[in-house]
Amino acid sequence: MSNIPVARRYARALLDASGAQAEAVLTQLEGVVAFLEGNKELFAVLASPALARSQRMNVLSAVLKSSPGLHATVANLMKLLTDRNRFASLPFVARQFRDLVDVRVGRVRGKVTSAAKLSDAQADAMKKTLEKVTQRTVVLETKVDAALIGGAVAQVGSFVFDGSLRAQLTELGRALSRPVRG
Repeated sequence: MSNIPVARRYARALLDASGAQAEAVLTQLEGVVAFLEGNKELFAVLASPALARSQRMNVLSAVLKSSPGLHATVANLMKLLTDRNRFASLPFVARQFRDLVDVRVGRVRGKVTSAAKLSDAQADAMKKTLEKVTQRTVVLETKVDAALIGGAVAQVGSFVFDGSLRAQLTELGRALSRPVRG
């Protein structure tokens, strides 16, 4: 069974329940997922169908008691997922919820891969250019891939802007291998 359709349903319900506080809920939900990624044993216990529901709920109650500032909707989501044996879907729910919140606030996520580490000024210039093109606020993630040889590749949503030297050399190779019309 795929977790994505299930996650989408829970994410939509969470968006409705969080209302105007969706950004704050998103921040906390991503924090919970990051915490659980660092504590894989705890995540495994909460997601384990081998344990009785009451045992998992007791563990979750202890976790929630040690997190006094946790937003009620995040806590309720965790309880609901535990109760319905769907706690393993929590990271997927968080991802779907992030996407829904991004749409609500007019934000898009992008990735820029460059041959060398971008300076802060270069990353900022790239971000501003992508915001002009997309007409949205861009949250930019950068990474380095030396295989690009030079330049950068930017991906925002389904759009890819390839300004890498590797792509230019590939295109030049194609152009040189085409027959010349005379």
